Amino acid sequence: MLGIRKLDIFIVRQFGMLFAGTFFISQFVLMMQFLWRWVDELIGKGLSLEVLAQFFWYMGLTLVPQALPLAILLSSLITFGNLGESSELTAIKAAGISLLQAFRSLIFVTVLITCGSFFFQNVVAPQANKKMYQLLAAMKQKSPELEIPEGIFYDGIPDCNIYVQKKDVGTGMLYGVMIYRMGESYEDAAIILADSGRLQSTADKKHLLLQLYSGEWFENMKSQQMMGNGNVPYRRETFVTKKILLDFNTDLNVSDDVFAGDARGKSLNDIHDGLKRTNNALDSIGRSTLNEMCRMYYAKNAMKEDTVKGEEILKGIERKSIAEKEYDTDSLYSALSQDRKRYVTSQALSEVRMVTNYLAFNSIMSKDGNRTVREHYLEWINKYSTALLCLVFFFIGAPLGAIIRKGGLGVPVIISVLVFIVYYVLDSTGFRMARLGEWPVWIAKTLAPMVLMPTAVFFTYKANKDSTVFNIDMYRNAFMRLLGLRIKRNVHVKEVVIDEPHYADDRRRIEKVTDDIVAYNKEHRLYLMPNIVNTFFRYRPDHEIERISDELEEIIADLENCKERSVVKLLSLYPIMSTKAHTRPFEKKWKNIVAFFLIPLGATLYLRMWRYRLRLLKDLRTIHATNDKVVEAIDTLLYIDTNKGEEGANISSPKEEHEEMTTTYY
Repeated sequence: MLGIRKLDIFIVRQFGMLFAGTFFISQFVLMMQFLWRWVDELIGKGLSLEVLAQFFWYMGLTLVPQALPLAILLSSLITFGNLGESSELTAIKAAGISLLQAFRSLIFVTVLITCGSFFFQNVVAPQANKKMYQLLAAMKQKSPELEIPEGIFYDGIPDCNIYVQKKDVGTGMLYGVMIYRMGESYEDAAIILADSGRLQSTADKKHLLLQLYSGEWFENMKSQQMMGNGNVPYRRETFVTKKILLDFNTDLNVSDDVFAGDARGKSLNDIHDGLKRTNNALDSIGRSTLNEMCRMYYAKNAMKEDTVKGEEILKGIERKSIAEKEYDTDSLYSALSQDRKRYVTSQALSEVRMVTNYLAFNSIMSKDGNRTVREHYLEWINKYSTALLCLVFFFIGAPLGAIIRKGGLGVPVIISVLVFIVYYVLDSTGFRMARLGEWPVWIAKTLAPMVLMPTAVFFTYKANKDSTVFNIDMYRNAFMRLLGLRIKRNVHVKEVVIDEPHYADDRRRIEKVTDDIVAYNKEHRLYLMPNIVNTFFRYRPDHEIERISDELEEIIADLENCKERSVVKLLSLYPIMSTKAHTRPFEKKWKNIVAFFLIPLGATLYLRMWRYRLRLLKDLRTIHATNDKVVEAIDTLLYIDTNKGEEGANISSPKEEHEEMTTTYY
């Protein structure tokens, strides 16, 4: 039997309802963010509702893997926040069920969601990505007149580059038009300038009609060049109105080749095959480059055999390089005539340019291939990391909900957004750096998990130990201690007291603490500067103040149960002492020696230690004075309890029965 308990069913039911709601909320937010990116491709294109419905459907499917982790984070945080806010989590722990046992059912559910997310990314998401980007490519071609930007050359129309200074979206008019029409070569290019114009689709959606007003047409006519004549005919035309018909199919054509090589449209098997083909292509480019460079540099060796392997040519290179060491190229060059020098220099420059161009062309091909390889590896790792993110976000959200104990959509939404922003920034940064080749792929895709997984472990540990993580006072006190600032003690009267204070024992212990601090100050003379040799070289362990502080804290903890407000008010006067800073800079002796020889550091630590000695002296004086007041208050309480119920008892002068024996040395 699985041992499913009613508690597991209860928690899963609470989580399931919240998960369904938060998933659709997350999906809607991500779709809106994605929609704003592509809103220009949708508005004003005359797209049918069927096409828009297909686009939104495929867009929603592609965003499901991102919405699942965010929904798990938010729903788990709200679930355990509600349980903590309604004290149900306290009741669960009181029943002997640990927090990890309460997580058991949701861990199982989250693992199932993680497996479903991986299956979705490997099977459904690639096809959805492919269909969505095919639709986007078709939408861009639907109404190219709306795609033309202002102040930028637009090359979305075949064989044309169009520049528009200003356009009116309402009327469709284009102002300040400049068009470069490309023919078979650059010599056949035509330049058209017009004050204004309009670009519209024809009725059959197969062409674009460009109507221009008040302009000029400049064109080279290389096709009409006379044989043997180097001059190219040139034509210039001034027009008032001009109509140009451009071949362009504006129907919504969805081609399968638009997204064929993109890794986002491939499953793991397809990515593996694509990597294999790309690596083989890169290897062939490398081998062909090696052989071609060897032929270009050592043509004599290459002419001996038509099919010379790169390895054999390299052996010839080594032999020839050894032989060439016997010659001084500078002396050979200086012995040539001026004409021969010019000829040799020209030949060398020509060969260098040829080799440089060849290598530049191959580097472009290799660069594109390497980027394709990186994108495939990124998508491969992303399918696993995004699925694993569901489990990581659960172990962040559920412990945070148990620690914060706030339900609803207030604090949980804020925390979820902050966590998701941290993940999104790290993941996006790593993805872009890896795609550009600046970072290795494995570092880029493990950047976000390396930050979030230790965070999840930390929150889970703290929640399981009932530790306070978001206690502002704790962090404030730690910061004040780091800077050496004072921390004020706050003691309040308890509404419910279970154990009464041990007044007689506390009085005796307080007097002992007073004697100890008087003796400590007499021995160490805290008002004097510390001995430099003893501080850095002859340090003897000094834990007396630590012992006195622990003893005093125990007394204060016991007297906090007192019902008398005057006594509790006196307890707030006790300072919180720094127990080690006045003794030595470091615990290890060798660190103190090193600090002494580092003059600025040693001097700073010495002055800091003297400052803490003076502060400790002030604290001891305050403790001494407060001890006297507390002892007097305890004597009053003991005197009242002793004489309670006796008529005419004098309870106003307990000092008559108590003689103060303390001698001060301050």
